[in-house]
Amino acid sequence: MIGLILGTAEGKNILSQLNKYTDDIFVSTATDYGGELLKKFKFRAINTRPLELTELIEILQKNRVKLLLDASHPYAVVITENAIKACKKLGITYMRYERKSVLDNFKENNNIITLRNYNGLKKKISHINGTILNTTGSNNIEKFIDMKLENRIIHRVLPSTKVMEKCFKLGVSTENIIAIKGPIGYELNCGFIREYDVKAMILKDSGVQGGTGEKLKAAVDMGIKAFVIERHNIKAQNSFSSEKEAVDFIVDKLSLI
Repeated sequence: MIGLILGTAEGKNILSQLNKYTDDIFVSTATDYGGELLKKFKFRAINTRPLELTELIEILQKNRVKLLLDASHPYAVVITENAIKACKKLGITYMRYERKSVLDNFKENNNIITLRNYNGLKKKISHINGTILNTTGSNNIEKFIDMKLENRIIHRVLPSTKVMEKCFKLGVSTENIIAIKGPIGYELNCGFIREYDVKAMILKDSGVQGGTGEKLKAAVDMGIKAFVIERHNIKAQNSFSSEKEAVDFIVDKLSLI
């Protein structure tokens, strides 16, 4: 059986392409919502909750997975690390699909600042005089709270009940929340910057599909700073940034699975 860890739109595209050849597929997503998005696709088994390493090993064994495609989000580091460990332990062929970075198109601009992690972010943004727009998601709100900045922080998050409850529980007020599903286009990014008088934006390098290019272009054109949290560079032998090449690799192995 083929295993797919899905957390991106491209993962769904890969599943759709594989359905032309087989439905002998095990799918794993981190949420029920992720599973809901896959209703029209064909597969034999699905998991819709986060898995610890031991749980991942057990479920891969149970479904007799021989090849695992990790198409999780570029910043889902723990998922990828666990997938690599599980495959190594079980002798499963591991392959990684990861979106291309768009940072190279903006690396010469002085307003684009890259950071390895959040540890050095406070020092960088403490000099910003004005509103900061956090577009790195609700899972990172606590990091900004812990910085104890004087700035107004606007958090752009997914419009789900779970996320809203988390924001309110952390003490984020309604006027400091933008609840909207991405990716967000260039004009709307510019609109948010104008509306909230944003002086700096915090973002991830989520690739073209994640709207990173539109965020960076808006920041550059609006003359604000953009602080980009870099990806963790995890090396994988079978690594792809093309959906077609990933599908072709799997199809070539079907007779062996």
